[in-house]
Amino acid sequence: MEAVRGAPDSRSRSREIFTIVYAVFVAGLCSIVYELLIATTVSYFKGDSVTFFSLTIGLYMAALGLGAYLSKLFRGDLLAPLIGAETLLGLLGGASIPLLYIAFSHSDLFIEVYVVLTLAIGFLIGLEIPFLTRILERYDSLRVSIAHVLSLDYLGALLATLAFPLVLLPFFGAFKTGLFFGLVNMSIGLLLLWRFPARIGRPARVLFRGLTVLIAFCILGALALANDSLRAWNNSVYDGRILFTQQTRHQQIVLNKYRDDLRLYLDGNLQFSSIDEYRYHELLVHVPMSFLRAAGVRRAKVLLLGGGDGLAVRELLKYPDIASVTVVDLDPAVSRLGAENPYLVQLNGGSLNDKRRVRVVNQDAFAFLEARDSLYDLIIGDLPDPNNTALARLYTREFYRLALANLTPSGLFASQSTSPYFSRQAFWGIKASIGAEFAHILPYHGLVPSFGDWGFHLAGRDALDIARAEAHLITDTRYLDRSLFARIFLFEKDMGEIKLEASTLNRPVILNYYLSGWRNWGR
Repeated sequence: MEAVRGAPDSRSRSREIFTIVYAVFVAGLCSIVYELLIATTVSYFKGDSVTFFSLTIGLYMAALGLGAYLSKLFRGDLLAPLIGAETLLGLLGGASIPLLYIAFSHSDLFIEVYVVLTLAIGFLIGLEIPFLTRILERYDSLRVSIAHVLSLDYLGALLATLAFPLVLLPFFGAFKTGLFFGLVNMSIGLLLLWRFPARIGRPARVLFRGLTVLIAFCILGALALANDSLRAWNNSVYDGRILFTQQTRHQQIVLNKYRDDLRLYLDGNLQFSSIDEYRYHELLVHVPMSFLRAAGVRRAKVLLLGGGDGLAVRELLKYPDIASVTVVDLDPAVSRLGAENPYLVQLNGGSLNDKRRVRVVNQDAFAFLEARDSLYDLIIGDLPDPNNTALARLYTREFYRLALANLTPSGLFASQSTSPYFSRQAFWGIKASIGAEFAHILPYHGLVPSFGDWGFHLAGRDALDIARAEAHLITDTRYLDRSLFARIFLFEKDMGEIKLEASTLNRPVILNYYLSGWRNWGR
């Protein structure tokens, strides 16, 4: 009879332990997801991913420590305080990304909201682990409880770090992921309420159940309206009508149209405006092609790093004798947009669909150059500005050394190089990095109204003769002509060259050059 009476107690004990184990695992999972979501969102809006990821980790860990320290003030049965913390954490965690979106577009308190959210979430998570450890201690020794809690918490964190870049961000986006994990977080409180009703007073049970249901319905409603909310937010931030928006594992893509102006944004940064993009792309393409043709190269093999929108390819295909164009763009969503979106196809002339001469490779530019796919007569860098560490590596000596190794003996390298006026240090820092590998380099620039005065660099093994190149400039252009050609290589005094350190993978100083320059202009 004793064995029979003991059986339900044993099963009940197992269910209680499983509930706490679940709570520990989910707590670790949610905590890292919140941290990654906040850091990613702030970096998206403000750039400078190194600073904001570092700051997020620092604020989060400090708040985590404070929460753990103050947890000692709670005595007695900790289930009620734990459920309260989980309910509040589900609310703050789920609402964190929508709140950051609203703060960015409708207030001047974005950084303040970011700091408060990070500290509050970190503090509540700091309470979780001590509470769960002390609750689990009722079922085993402190030594075993700590081992179980920490190992499960770290396992949940590992799963989160794998799922975030591979599944959550590309398939659901930051906005929906935050809301979803707010619900996941609240499941801890619901399960504890269901499993341990006798250990929580009736008034507390009623209060927590009501709050949990109310918050869960609010989050579910926000999830149901997420697409409409994002569309409305995009329309409030970007002028005109949103034609396409997608969050990929690499970036957020927004294509919008205002009257006759088609614009592409990547992570909030303008990539082109159809009103004046021809100026940028003519400078990027026809200047190096003129030098290449002056050197006697006709059947040119061209490698375009970036340029998945097809606009630079459009300019390259104006040369009927060009042999091939290989486009290397990291994000397949961008090149797919360039090949399929009717508005963009009309603008780029269907250039990416010229299967005879154009090949598109979705790969990291650094990795592609390392693979030594082929030797090219011209390599063009149509890459985003170096506003984070991932992009800064594409503006280093090591990257330019790889570019040189992929060129034919008479081959040339050209790159967009940000604004010599708005970010003078970055522009001349890029020259220093390219010049550390190439024997000859020519900086040049031109006015692109959507961006301001914009700079480029052209480099090769042999001397670069401006007069000879000018004679080979094609006439099928809207902006660049022979009367302008020689002037683009001249720089006014306030944009003149300054001697700077070359950027390397070990010391990516180009990131500091860039951020310090653009900080005054709100880019």
